[in-house]
Amino acid sequence: MRLNSTVLLTLTLLTLMLGAGSVSAILGFDIGSKALKGVTTPDARPTSKFASAKSGNNSSTGVALLREEEILKIVKSRIEGKTKTAKADKIDDDENTNTNKPQPQEKPKETEEKPQAGFPINAENGGVSFSVQSARFSGGDLVLRVKMQNKGSDTIRFLYSFLDVTDDKGRTLSQSTEGLPAELPGNSSEFTGTVSIPTPLLDDVKKISLALTDYPTQKLRIEVSNIPVER
Repeated sequence: MRLNSTVLLTLTLLTLMLGAGSVSAILGFDIGSKALKGVTTPDARPTSKFASAKSGNNSSTGVALLREEEILKIVKSRIEGKTKTAKADKIDDDENTNTNKPQPQEKPKETEEKPQAGFPINAENGGVSFSVQSARFSGGDLVLRVKMQNKGSDTIRFLYSFLDVTDDKGRTLSQSTEGLPAELPGNSSEFTGTVSIPTPLLDDVKKISLALTDYPTQKLRIEVSNIPVER
């Protein structure tokens, strides 16, 4: 009796297991079918595309092709637009360049030297004038600014190594000239130049004198005396 009960129980369990497995398989198949409903396999055949294109089905969306004239118009307008843009950019660059370009600065107007007390000191002989306009120390020298003019009709020549500079004690001082003319033509305009004397030679000097003769005759002599030396 016990053996029959065990066999019956075993058969009952197997039956239940098979039934449960069958039910699970049926439910799984049904759910999978519903999930894949509407999904189709893609058509990989290239001929099908050409066939659908030839069928002229209105439901399919085709690519709108432009005519050659329209394409040429579009290309032409784009080229003209790029050209205008390039020209506009070039104009802007030129304007920016002109704006950023430094403007030439105006040259400062030369200011006339203010008259120095006791100057000018003038001397004239034979129609030739010699004038000391100022005497100032600059760069280790006493610089005399002088003017010369020939009011006569004959040309007068000078050699400035013959320009004598003496102090108030009768000592001869060395000098250098700049800008003075080698000759003064007749009825000339004024010529301006400088006579420089080294400062160490003027330690105890209060006044100096200048004497200039023409060259080569040395017949004309112009003297400018008592030029004050102030530090």
